Amino acid sequence: MEWTAWFDAHDYEIARQILQRGVGALAFVAFLSTLNQFRPLLGEHGLLPVPELLRRASRLRGPSVFRWGYSDRGLVAVAVSGLVLAASVVAGLPQLGPPWLPLAVFLVLWLLYLSIVNVGQTFYGFGWEMLLCEALFTVAFLGSNDQPPPITIIVAVWWLVFRLEFGAGMIKIRGGREWRDLTALRYHHETQPMPNPVSRQAHLLPRWFHRGEVLGNHFAQLVVPFLLFVPGPVGSSAAAVVILTQLWLIVTGNFAWLNWITVVLAASALTDSAWHRLIPAIPSDLGTDAAATPIWWAVVVLAASALLVVLSFWPIRNLLSRRQLMNAAFNRWMLVNAYGAFGTVTKRRIEIVVEGTLAELPDESPDVEWREYAFKGKPGALRRIPRQWAPYHLRLDWLMWFLPLGRMWEPWFEVFLLRLLEADAATLALLDADPFDGAAPRWIRARAYHYRFTTRAEFRATGDRWVRTLEGEVVPPSGLGVRGGARPGG
Repeated sequence: MEWTAWFDAHDYEIARQILQRGVGALAFVAFLSTLNQFRPLLGEHGLLPVPELLRRASRLRGPSVFRWGYSDRGLVAVAVSGLVLAASVVAGLPQLGPPWLPLAVFLVLWLLYLSIVNVGQTFYGFGWEMLLCEALFTVAFLGSNDQPPPITIIVAVWWLVFRLEFGAGMIKIRGGREWRDLTALRYHHETQPMPNPVSRQAHLLPRWFHRGEVLGNHFAQLVVPFLLFVPGPVGSSAAAVVILTQLWLIVTGNFAWLNWITVVLAASALTDSAWHRLIPAIPSDLGTDAAATPIWWAVVVLAASALLVVLSFWPIRNLLSRRQLMNAAFNRWMLVNAYGAFGTVTKRRIEIVVEGTLAELPDESPDVEWREYAFKGKPGALRRIPRQWAPYHLRLDWLMWFLPLGRMWEPWFEVFLLRLLEADAATLALLDADPFDGAAPRWIRARAYHYRFTTRAEFRATGDRWVRTLEGEVVPPSGLGVRGGARPGG
């Protein structure tokens, strides 16, 4: 139809393909993480059981298919359904049908994952959870291959990237002094929640380089997001800057799918013409053969676009507030949220090391052998190279990082230690290694260590990648029969 000419974004067909398949791929990772970890963390016998939440909560913070009851079998059904639907999107199958088909698939994915997040408690309390929910809803209205992408939804994705980047930039400027005096990246690579194989090398770079990192971050998050709304080469160049800065974060850290989904969303501002200039083999007129947009579909998309505009009032007000909230949802559906990360940077890395022993009594004699539990992602053994896990999310390891930051008394941590004393197989499967090969230790304790990366000279002399110094005991030796002390703390 002629009247929809302004509505059709013919130059953003590649952007649509990246958005739909990329968000679908990351949804697949999120559902896989849920399938592997939800039951030991939050299941019927988990560290924070969902049935207990449902019994004590007068209402959930948002909609969930588990509102009327939870079972581990039901959780598996939800996760597997999400995996199948996400895989179909990655393969491009719903996109081959009419526009209502990918719409339905993405909305079901959104509702399924929203159901999980809304009962996930602290294990799902990360900003990228609500970011994935919002992305699933937004890209649902991009339609199928039969008609051009709607420009209002493309712009809505730009608005999402703007809030994600500019919100994070403002959180930093309003946050710790280290972001204003350009010293934040002297500490971040070492103290970030989960370092990766390159983090130590990044940490050892010269101080002038770290200052340049901070300046580049401020430019990418405080200036560049405004340029996303300029169509054509300017918007494409702004998207390229966002993507390159996010790729550096991917190379140097493990932030689940946060950086990966930012790359996918930022690609929405790259035009087909820009892709053609970059890779001449890609045609510059991919979207010109699409059929005209049906009126009914334009009405559906415009209604969704209007909803996103109305919901934008609260995050805009938050961005302008001196008391800016970080990673906040303003409605129960997790749409048009506020984002941000690392308003302050931790200066010292404190790791909680959990140990067990088979000794009759946990005294300090040399005969008592304490064995350390190895986690999959968080630092432990001094010589071990940190692994690359992102975009996969290790939820237990991430929360272990938060424990020393004033949150040592967490109900889930006490239950976690109890599960280790019981040698619970599901809990042990969350770890990298069980030092007792399935046997139950008699005693468990937790100690705090200061970890820092070795210098190049120290690495050459010892082969260690970390140096650690004992800070103190945070959980005294505790057993199933006799508890060794009070609640974790210190």
